[in-house]
Amino acid sequence: MLHHRQLTQRQVLMGSFCIPVIIMGVYFACRGMAPFGSSSLLTVDLGQQYVDFFSYFRRIILHHPSELFYSFSKGLGGEMFGTNAYYLFSPLNLLLLFFPGASLTSGIMLVTLLRYGLAGITLAWCLQHLNWQQGPRIWAFSTAYALNGWMIANQLNMIWLDALIILPLIFYGLVKLLNGGGSGTYIGWLALMIIDNYYMAWMICLFTILIVIWQLPVLSSWQQRGKQLWRYVWSSLMAVGISAVVLLPTIFALLQSKGTYTETSIHSRFEYNPCKILAKLVPGSFNFDQMPKGQPNIYIGMLLMMGLVLYLLDRKVKWSQRLLAFLITAFMIMSFCYEPLDLLWHVGQFPVWYPSRFSFIFCFWVIMLAAKTLIANSDVPKWQIGVLIILTGGITYYVHTLHLSYISPNQIAIGFAFAVISIAYLAIPRRYSPLMYDLLFIVLIIADVATSALVSLSHLAYVSQPEFGNYTTALNAAITKVPTSDHEFHRVAKTIMRTKDDPLQSGFNSGDHFGSTLEPQQPAFMGAIGQPDGDGFISYANGTKVSDALLGFDYTLSASENRDHSDLPFSGYRPDWFSQQPLAITHGIGVRRNRNVLPLAFGANKQILTLGHATLDPLNYQSQILQALAGKPINKPLFNVQNFTSVDFINVQPAQQITGTTFKKQDPSQPAVVRLKFTPPTNGSYYLTLGPAVKDSATLSLNNKRFSQYNTYRNTVVLNIANHHKKRPVIITLRLKKNSLWMENVSLYQLNQQAFNTSLKALQHSPLQISHMSATTVKGHVTIHRGQSVLMTTIPAATGWHVKVDGQTVTPQTVLGIFMAVPMTTGPHTVVFHYRPPYLILGTCISITCLMITLLTIRYRQKHLEKK
Repeated sequence: MLHHRQLTQRQVLMGSFCIPVIIMGVYFACRGMAPFGSSSLLTVDLGQQYVDFFSYFRRIILHHPSELFYSFSKGLGGEMFGTNAYYLFSPLNLLLLFFPGASLTSGIMLVTLLRYGLAGITLAWCLQHLNWQQGPRIWAFSTAYALNGWMIANQLNMIWLDALIILPLIFYGLVKLLNGGGSGTYIGWLALMIIDNYYMAWMICLFTILIVIWQLPVLSSWQQRGKQLWRYVWSSLMAVGISAVVLLPTIFALLQSKGTYTETSIHSRFEYNPCKILAKLVPGSFNFDQMPKGQPNIYIGMLLMMGLVLYLLDRKVKWSQRLLAFLITAFMIMSFCYEPLDLLWHVGQFPVWYPSRFSFIFCFWVIMLAAKTLIANSDVPKWQIGVLIILTGGITYYVHTLHLSYISPNQIAIGFAFAVISIAYLAIPRRYSPLMYDLLFIVLIIADVATSALVSLSHLAYVSQPEFGNYTTALNAAITKVPTSDHEFHRVAKTIMRTKDDPLQSGFNSGDHFGSTLEPQQPAFMGAIGQPDGDGFISYANGTKVSDALLGFDYTLSASENRDHSDLPFSGYRPDWFSQQPLAITHGIGVRRNRNVLPLAFGANKQILTLGHATLDPLNYQSQILQALAGKPINKPLFNVQNFTSVDFINVQPAQQITGTTFKKQDPSQPAVVRLKFTPPTNGSYYLTLGPAVKDSATLSLNNKRFSQYNTYRNTVVLNIANHHKKRPVIITLRLKKNSLWMENVSLYQLNQQAFNTSLKALQHSPLQISHMSATTVKGHVTIHRGQSVLMTTIPAATGWHVKVDGQTVTPQTVLGIFMAVPMTTGPHTVVFHYRPPYLILGTCISITCLMITLLTIRYRQKHLEKK
């Protein structure tokens, strides 16, 4: 009999896993998602960020383990341990090792389906072991949980989805602990959650406090409540301690990066009308516009949402516990829209896209309350049915009056139909046909949440498999032409880009990155030298010969001429590269070597130690940096201002001065153009500066062809518009998109090639000869010459870097607000740079200590119980 019962439970668990997997798998196949067709699951951040991190993860596991801690593929170089703790520490990511290159999208499909199934099975296991539900009825709750509105809306945020899997196990362990059981389950799963993703774990930790408050009335005495409260606090601290090996280095890394954006002023205000949340009770109430700013995605099916109301009205539950449940529910709803509470759940920062990221907890909470009250053989009183009818009618009418873009009348009708059927179901006693009653319960809820999931996902667009696969294959092939060894360092610049994390995707050093843990010093510096930047991203799309040299971009990638480049999206234009013959052309990408660059570290003049950022002109700043390094007067610029030969004004007022002028349409109904012309007198390099106001008000074309330029930037950028173009006219056309155009920082410059060559040659005289190179260690020899007293590097300064010169530990200085520089005496030196994540050793010691204490405590408790 026992064996039969265990077998039945296993079958229920398997069904809880398979049902959501089958529903979503069939949908993905019908949509032609790879490997079933030419589409993919890649969209928004999954396509622009996470897929590249997954490729990087494969590389560090299989080939370059030192990049676990630091990588020069993260912008100009940055710590990776804290970054990985946010993006990559899910054990499920190990499955992606079997999907290289373009096939990675198929691996993402597999892992996504697996997460749907695991979310279902862990909730089913939790309900079974709490004895809140039994038998096939569990499938209704597990499927609603696996396909809840948060899960569907955040399917693309794969890095968060493990929270949905682990939450039921933490909840079970906590309820077990509060009822006098062992603490091992709670400690173990909470520690794993913190290690898996500390960000989502913070939300779950807050939720455990609410659960403790909710469970206190169940305990018999204040003495027992005090005892279990202490056990909860102690167990939580042990879980945090066990995870310290990840948590301490990560917290430090966050304080240097994402933590700098934490809100310092909090306003007591509602972000929107809380009643708008009612619209999320309609199936499929989600679309792309809801991602940047919207209401929480909380859909779990009509019947289970009604279960929340019935729990609060259920007189069989202690009034004190129902009151606490109501207050907790109200607290969560307030947290969705009340700014101080919103910030609390999101660790003090407003979400950049994907609002109410903790709404998965609300979904779980409501499902668990529904599981407590929607039990077999439990009849619903008629007065409660009346309450549900009034609520359904009122909410349906209110949502209909909102006229929201992400909800169609058909969706409202479908939701109302599911609500009516659910009320009718609750009004019919189960005793007349228990089997049919339970079957209807399961089918109704699964059909409801499946409909909502499929409608929501149909509102999104996805990256095609060829768009990802062809570009990735071409980029990987081109990167193989760049030499790699443990005694060389190369940075690669390019004028093509699928995402800003291309370097992580294909494993090369560059100046691009998009990530939540990017140190703010990098966007500040890159923006100052004329590169696109923002909070959390940089892109080396607007280089000059000077910036190429300073940052050591000794290899370049650009689309070859006379070829269809539909698979190679352009991000910039660099004619000054084309004077060099390609080393190789593969998949339409030309690979070139640039020898006019500086190495990763080189001898320089001490003038660089005191150089400030006193100019807002990016070309002037580049000039000052190179001249200071070379020991030359910084007031002798490398770039000279040039005048335009002529200017045409079409449907705008004429002006004597271009930069700083605001041009306005004379006839608002007609096109307006400002056309700038000049004829280069030499074959040198010419650059145009452009303020961010221009991109919002005009489109730019060069010689009647649309100019390739990454268009997200907030500082003045530098455009290379001519090289080897002597006595051939260059035409820059600005077409107004609005009624006015502010010509912010629109100026033309020419590079003084001779002065540049002189300064560069002086600096190339003292390179660091690298003897060993890895992501975390740089060893080499350098000879510092007269007039030089600094070893300048283009390694971003960070606390984890440790430097030894001739065997002696030295403290590097930070120059230009970003890079390490080491003061040195004249003569030959041996130098070693080594990176170790701060607090990694301390965190490891704390983790081992807490793990040992936990194991000993659990063992002691077991022996004590055996004696009793």
